[in-house]
Amino acid sequence: MNENESVGPRRRSVFTSRLVRTDDGQPHVIDDLRRAILAGDEPPGTMIPIHAVARFFGVSQIPVREALKVLLGEGLVEHLPHIGYSVAKLTFVEFCELYDVREALERQALTHAVALAGPADHAEARRQHEQVAAALGGGDQRAHHTATRAFHLALIAPANMQRLVHMYENAWNMTEPARPMAHVESDDQRVLHDDHERILAAFERGDATALVAESQAHYAHLRAAVEPMRHDPDTFRSPV
Repeated sequence: MNENESVGPRRRSVFTSRLVRTDDGQPHVIDDLRRAILAGDEPPGTMIPIHAVARFFGVSQIPVREALKVLLGEGLVEHLPHIGYSVAKLTFVEFCELYDVREALERQALTHAVALAGPADHAEARRQHEQVAAALGGGDQRAHHTATRAFHLALIAPANMQRLVHMYENAWNMTEPARPMAHVESDDQRVLHDDHERILAAFERGDATALVAESQAHYAHLRAAVEPMRHDPDTFRSPV
C-alpha cells in the first residue's frame, strides 16, 4: 500500500487512531499533528498516511501535505523516498546532540534570566516545580513530562530572549517523540527532581554561578539516566 491508497471506510490507520482533533468546528491540521507527535502518542517511525489523515480531518490531501512539510522543517517528521512520511526517528547520538544544544542554550539564557528575574518569576518557577513534584508523586508520566518542560522554560523566560527560546524549544521538540522521561527509572527521576530543587534555590537567590553549575550537573545526570535507551530499536534508528 502506498501513502495515498485508501485504507477502507471501516479502518483507521495506527497514526489516526491516536489523533485528537481540536473541537471548534475548524480543521487545525498542523497544530493537531504537532500536538500528537510532541505528546509521544505517535512513536518514532510511525508512518503518517496522508489519505487517512486527510479523511480524519475532513480535508483534501493538500493541507495535510503542507502541514507535513512544515513539520519536516521542524525535525518532527521525515520523508522516506517511495514510502511516505513518518514520525522522525533519530539515532541515539543525534538525540544526545540535541541535549547538548539544549544545555548550551539554557546556560546562556540562565545567565541573563537570573539577573532579571523578580518575585513573580521566582513564584512561577516554584509553581512549576511543585507541578513536577505532584506528577511524580501521582505516577503521572504525561503530566511529569509536561511539567518538567514548563519548569525549565519558567527559568529562562525572564531573559526575554525570544529567538534563543525558539531554538531551545525546537531542540526539545525533536526529542519529545522518544518520550525519554517515560523510560527513566524512578530513582533517576528523583535525582533529576532533586537537581531541580537546587537549580530553583540558586535561581531564587540570584546566584548565577551556582545556577549554571547546578544546571550542568543536571544535564550530566540526565544523560546518564537516558543512557539505557541507547540500544532500543523501537525508539532509535541504528547508526549508519
